[in-house]
Amino acid sequence: MNLSHLNTGSMKSNTGVSMKDVGILVLGHGSTLPYNKELVESLAQMIGKNHTGPVRTAYLNMNLPDIQAGLKSFEGTNVNKIVALPLFLAHGVHTRQDIPQELGVDPEKRRGILNIWGEEVEVICAEPLGVDECIAALACKRAEEALR
Repeated sequence: MNLSHLNTGSMKSNTGVSMKDVGILVLGHGSTLPYNKELVESLAQMIGKNHTGPVRTAYLNMNLPDIQAGLKSFEGTNVNKIVALPLFLAHGVHTRQDIPQELGVDPEKRRGILNIWGEEVEVICAEPLGVDECIAALACKRAEEALR
């Protein structure tokens, strides 16, 4: 699926923040199966092609880096915001409670100012992937592939 039309390279967010000053922390669930981590890292690389700021990965369970190490991995990048992007389809206990708790942000507000490496950084927990036309298109593609 070609996402080049989504390039955020020179875009600013609707709050006027330059996207190069925003880090994206791609969050996977984690698994003892190695392909889970490989999948998360591959998706993070794809996201990085469409985002001018740094992109890192972290995992809730079983894989490293954990979420705290993932946050610390932005040290030296000059980001002033980190968006934690859970690769989860829908809300559940992990997205509502566990991830905000591991990030150190208010679960209701889903954001907070943290002192991570001696700097104050705003950490924002994004919503799960949810319902979207691109996910529906991907689901149709997978159904077609199953028929081959």
